[in-house]
Amino acid sequence: MEISMLKSKIHRAVITQAELNYVGSVTIDEDLMDAAGLFEYEHVHIVNVNSGSRIETYVIAGERGSGVICLNGAAARSGQKGDPVIIMSYAAMTPEEIKTHRPKVVFVDDKNTIVRVADYEKHGALM
Repeated sequence: MEISMLKSKIHRAVITQAELNYVGSVTIDEDLMDAAGLFEYEHVHIVNVNSGSRIETYVIAGERGSGVICLNGAAARSGQKGDPVIIMSYAAMTPEEIKTHRPKVVFVDDKNTIVRVADYEKHGALM
């Protein structure tokens, strides 16, 4: 049996663009993708901190070092420039893998520059 577990998240990234007339997805700066262990076309959930909306989409690599977080297509209706979001990815794991797994958390500033990368340890505690 495999269980879906939080793999990583980018905490409180700021939306830099919302492009309604696009096929779909979220564009994320490749530096942020690397820090969070995200892959292009990976399934992610995005929670808008301001509105509480939660969407599912996939990742497209954005220009490295640009700080871009762009909601594309229908996702653009879920947030606007300046909104803080939490971008989460999940992975299927066996009960054995779960015992040692620690989700990665990428903290960014208001320009989406990486401030800190941590691992969850216990409820609310970060390493």
